[in-house]
Amino acid sequence: SIVNKIKCIRSGGQTGADRAALDLAGKYGIRICGWCPLGGWAEDFPSPPGLLEKYPELRETPSSETSQRTKWNIRDTDAILTIIPKGSGESIGTEVGIQEGILLKKPMFTAQGSEDVPEIVAWLNTLPDNLDLCVGGPRASECPEVYQITTEILSRVLDSLQHR
Repeated sequence: SIVNKIKCIRSGGQTGADRAALDLAGKYGIRICGWCPLGGWAEDFPSPPGLLEKYPELRETPSSETSQRTKWNIRDTDAILTIIPKGSGESIGTEVGIQEGILLKKPMFTAQGSEDVPEIVAWLNTLPDNLDLCVGGPRASECPEVYQITTEILSRVLDSLQHR
């Protein structure tokens, strides 16, 4: 079942892919976890307590730099699912996450859209149960449709895991 496969969904809480993952985890009753920048900073929560008001489960990094949040989330996770919709522009934060994942030899999957759902499910099924799964991708200002696309992909993945 979904609960056996995914222990927690990890994200830094930024707008876009990160936020979609946190919101969906809540709907499916999956624990959320993750590091966010000092003060709970995100594009749409610029002043403290920021994100922490809505997602008190997140923990603050010592630095307000977003790259520390990204690196710590990659360090502490078991596997990384990155959502980069077709045609989305450059995302420095997403690139940092991918590079860090490669460096730390983490299992990684990069998806573009819901056509990748069967492959994502197959990939997750090759990994051990009780996963801490980090979900990331561009922020809303870099790719306005990424929240919706991430929600669509993840809900279909979680539904598949629920019915396996």
